[in-house]
This record gives sequence, C-alpha cells and structure tokens, in this order.
Amino acid sequence: MSLYNQRGVSAQKEEVHKATEKLDKGLYVNAFCKIYPDFLGNDANWVNLMHADGAGTKSILAYLYWKETGDLSVWKGIAQDAIVMNIDDLLCVGIHDNLLFSSTIDRNKRLIPGEVLETIINGTQEFFDEMKTYGVNIHYLGGETADVGDVVRTIAVNGTMTARWPKDKLVTNDKIQAGDVIVGVASFGKANFETAYNSGLGSNGLTSARHDSLHKTYGARFPESYDTMLDESVVYIGPHRMTDEIEVEGFGKMDIGHLLLSPTRTYAPFLKKLLSENLDAVHGLIHCSGGGQTKCMKYLPDNFRIIKDNLFETPLIFKLIQEASHSDNREMYQVFNMGHRLEIFTPGANAESMIQMAASFGMEAKVVGRVEWNDKKELVIKLPQTEELVYNF
Repeated sequence: MSLYNQRGVSAQKEEVHKATEKLDKGLYVNAFCKIYPDFLGNDANWVNLMHADGAGTKSILAYLYWKETGDLSVWKGIAQDAIVMNIDDLLCVGIHDNLLFSSTIDRNKRLIPGEVLETIINGTQEFFDEMKTYGVNIHYLGGETADVGDVVRTIAVNGTMTARWPKDKLVTNDKIQAGDVIVGVASFGKANFETAYNSGLGSNGLTSARHDSLHKTYGARFPESYDTMLDESVVYIGPHRMTDEIEVEGFGKMDIGHLLLSPTRTYAPFLKKLLSENLDAVHGLIHCSGGGQTKCMKYLPDNFRIIKDNLFETPLIFKLIQEASHSDNREMYQVFNMGHRLEIFTPGANAESMIQMAASFGMEAKVVGRVEWNDKKELVIKLPQTEELVYNF
C-alpha cells in the first residue's frame, strides 16, 4: 500500500465515486464539471453550475508555518487556494465571468483566533478585486464561519461557486479527438499576476507533501496537525523544517514553508482571454488537480490513448518531495501535477498561438502530448531517460 493510502487518502477517490455513482451526471457527461439545466432562469439556452471545493490539508501547513514564525500572511494564500480550486474547475467548462462565491470556514476556536479568520476573509476579497482587473468578475456573497472544535482539529477553508452560463459558450470535452495535441501550461514560475515565485504544488497531494517533507518533531510539537490514529511510521517522516532555506534557480533562496505554501496558481486571466477570443479552437480543458497527470482520463469522449512525452522538467518542490518520500514515479504522477496543472486539447495548428498567449501572462506553455485512437482508454507518460508509465482506465 502506498504512503498516500496508508495516510487515509486516495488520489483517485474510488470510494467517493462509488458513493456518488447513482447521482445525475448532468447534461454533458464528459464535461469537467457537472452541468445542469437552467433551474434559476428556466431558459433552454442556458445552464447552471454549482461547485464546491477548498484548500484541503494545505491549511495545516499554514497553521504550522504561522505557529512557528508568527507570519499571518500565509493565510491569504489559503484563501486563494480555496477560491482557485473552484474557479479553475469552472474555467474548464468555459465559464470565466459573473460568478458567485460563498465561503465556508470551520475552525477550532481554541487554536484559531479571530485574526486568522480576518486575514482569510480579507484575502478572499483582495483576490476577487485583482481578478476583476482581468475581466473575471466574482461576487462575494458571504458564507458560514463555524466554531466546531469537536469536529475540526485546526481549520478547514472551503467555498462554493455558482454560475449561470449560455450553452453555446461551454467547453464539454466532447470535441476531443484523435490528432489533437495537448498544450500544457506551467504551474510553476512567476506569472505577471503573481508577486513571488510559485512552486507549482497547488492544493492536491498536500497530505503527502507535508508528511514526506517535514521533520518528525512537527508531530510531537503539534499533535493537532495530524490524525493521531495513523501509524507513526508514516507521520512526518521528512528531513526539513519549515524555515530551512533552499536555492531556487533564478529566484534566490526560499524557505521550505513558502515552497509548500505557494498559493495555487489560477489560470483565470489567461483563460478569460483565450475563451473570449478563440473558443472554437478549444476541444477540451482539464485541470490537473486530484489525480495529477492521470486526471484527463476521466473526461475523454471515446477510447483514446493519451501520450504525454514532452512534459516540463520536474519542478524543485516535487523533486524534494520524491527524494524525501522515496515514492516511485508512478505514484508521483498520479498524485501531483508535476509541472503543469492546465491542459488544453486542440488541433495542432492552434498550439503556437496559445503558447504565445500564455507567455504574455508570464506563464510557460508547450505541447506536452497528443491524442491517438485506441481500443481502450490508456495513458502513456514517457519520462526522459528513465521509464514509460502506462495507466489503463
């Protein structure tokens, strides 16, 4: 059993999918998010979507860093994580404007004071204000903040995003076809709308990232930061302290804490422009969140072989996690995004213009793979000078 499973989490969420398999799949079964009829407006030409997600266990990393350094600013990143894990999923069905957001924050009041709540809530509004400058309008409609110390050890930061959208502006992934190429947009670096280097980690796989990277002393000092029923052999098994510094090429020294806590990059400014100007060129969109580089396989309209043979060089944060955990490549690529968190399926002739558009926002992009016909759904990841990973679905 992998370390990920031993810690009580699953990259593929098999039990969750089993529990929800009888629910309505929505109007477009291959779409990245469930799309429903326009219940709000009763217009056959429009659809409704409601999406819920959050920062997950990344909030525990923020808690540890704050407790160790007193730096409240890391909680702003948690606010962004909770938003981006919602909006970037909705972007993958084509929605890029006039969104509604409601936050849900559950805390242990004994450990999480009001100043942390204030930083998260203000950080939420600041992110919305920034996105508005790119034409992405998100309306903050409040939410619920509950003191539930008997349920939550520290804090859980989540949100729900709602939209009403015209059918003729949707991306449903039904256009994905053999011959398409896959343009990957980097999750790491420093985009024009970011204030610091982004490690690219995002908000998935953070249970592994935390336990695999951080030193055993964190468990002893902060038992509220993990499930104490876990076997101690999988709890905080790494070599690092939050404040350990490491050289990031081109950006100088950063501490491990900030690499782990890099706010999840949003692709909203870029996708707003792409979807507004060249929607027809977009055959499919995938947000490589839970499931990492295998995520795309859940949204294919036919039996295809997806070949990814030109991936980005593995960013530093993933190298550090793999060195600490000794996880094999197969597990790393199905837990983490490993360098790109957005995939655009498109005819090859469109790829270069998309790459240049991403570059105009300070984000690296390139053709990372392609789509081929096959008799079953299969993913092949070819790693340079190492191995070939094959996943069957």
